[in-house]
Amino acid sequence: MVSTPAVEPEVVLRLTGITKRFGALTANDAISLDLRRGRVMALLGENGAGKTTLMNILFGHYVADAGHIEAFGQPLPPGSPKAALAAGICMVHQHFTLADNLSVLDNVILGTEPLWRFWTDRGRARRKLVSLAERFGLVVDPDASVGALSVGERQRVEILKALYRDARILILDEPTAVLTPQESERLFATLKLLTAEGLAIVFISHKMNEVMAASDNVGVLRGGRLVAVRRTAETNRGELAELMIGRTLKAPTVEPMAAGEPVLTLAGVTVKAGGGNGQGMLDAVDLKIRRHQIIGIAGVSGNGQSALADLVSGLIVPDAGLLEVLGNGIARTGPGAMVRCGVARIPEDRHATGLVGDMTVWENLIAERYRLPEFSRFGFLKRGAARQRAEGVIKDYDVRCPGPDAVSRLLSGGNMQKLILGRTLSYGPGLILANQPTRGLDVGAVAYVHERLLAARAGGAGILLISEDLDEILALSDQIAVIHRGRLSPPQPRSAVTIRQLGLAMAGHWTELSEVA
Repeated sequence: MVSTPAVEPEVVLRLTGITKRFGALTANDAISLDLRRGRVMALLGENGAGKTTLMNILFGHYVADAGHIEAFGQPLPPGSPKAALAAGICMVHQHFTLADNLSVLDNVILGTEPLWRFWTDRGRARRKLVSLAERFGLVVDPDASVGALSVGERQRVEILKALYRDARILILDEPTAVLTPQESERLFATLKLLTAEGLAIVFISHKMNEVMAASDNVGVLRGGRLVAVRRTAETNRGELAELMIGRTLKAPTVEPMAAGEPVLTLAGVTVKAGGGNGQGMLDAVDLKIRRHQIIGIAGVSGNGQSALADLVSGLIVPDAGLLEVLGNGIARTGPGAMVRCGVARIPEDRHATGLVGDMTVWENLIAERYRLPEFSRFGFLKRGAARQRAEGVIKDYDVRCPGPDAVSRLLSGGNMQKLILGRTLSYGPGLILANQPTRGLDVGAVAYVHERLLAARAGGAGILLISEDLDEILALSDQIAVIHRGRLSPPQPRSAVTIRQLGLAMAGHWTELSEVA
């Protein structure tokens, strides 16, 4: 008996020969890609590979220099976001675009009705919203204030916004970046319901395990070109990583080490202000980090991580409790004193707080130490010494830039992070605050950052690792603690916890974690 080949679903989105140049840089180079009805296409690529540019062309924010796009067999007019929306193309951004002071219903219907209409049929809108929520398992209270919702609930609202607009093609940009594992699982279940109804989905992610779990096909961009399209069932994480970066990637190995003397001690530390929404405070936190040790802090964003990072950075002081850094009791201090004490800081936002974008590479490299005799004499900067220092860091940390005088904001995200690593780690710190050190980085840059952190651990540093990426926490940490509403669980050996236990603890179910003896 001869089997009949399965008929592929229709192509709903076709990109043909898309090319976009910015001066001498070719951001997209003749990219051709098909998306089929009811399928999930994962889009992978290093930072700067061209994913964002391609999406901006698709939505009409940019106009391609060459090539064209068809949606459902019809040409998509270039440079027209309105045309993209009218064709049923919607996008859920990594950073949600919701108004916290409005209800779920108001957020969903906002912008869907003509300005000249003087009333809103809220009854009809509510019925449609409730129907969509029930149909796709996206349960949320239409009257709830968005500002009171959890991160997972906010993402449901974003997806409902797209469905309310009759989306037929849905693009998800890093959709699990701020979700617990359980929320991610619910999202993947929703994606299956959506594709069963015929929606086509583009899934942009840096997390290989999620790409393998959620997609039907994977497109890989490198250097602005589409280098491969694979059926997910016929590839693996190793092949995809190699396609992304053009070389074999070796994961860093965490070697067992005996912990040394304490470099950070928190005893009953309470911070009453600084969280803004009431979840950013610290409540009687106990924590001890020793040399040759990485303590990972897992938690959903907004549960006190920022206050903990600010405390270690010297931006805030405890309202109660003991803070001791490298043997020094801290009462009133600031970031400069922490740096002089031997604390290295990798901030969570390299653009906003890590670097000054309009300053040069050498200026950013000495920003924390410009008053040292190495760089200053009688109040005047030693520019030659600063540039020489920058040249050494550029070489040692593989910062890919024209030179010390390059403007920092023109660097890619990965090279910005290498610049910050060079500034903070090259002085041999005793305590390192690594706050979301690989957020938004591709697999190659992630591996490099991990290598440097493990080398610092081997060199005698103690590291406080704050991350929303559980794979990163489990890959690097000697011990893991969970932060929830300002309270910190007792640290656990990495080998004693699972992703499921961590996910439940991140949602407040601390009974899932047994106390460390």
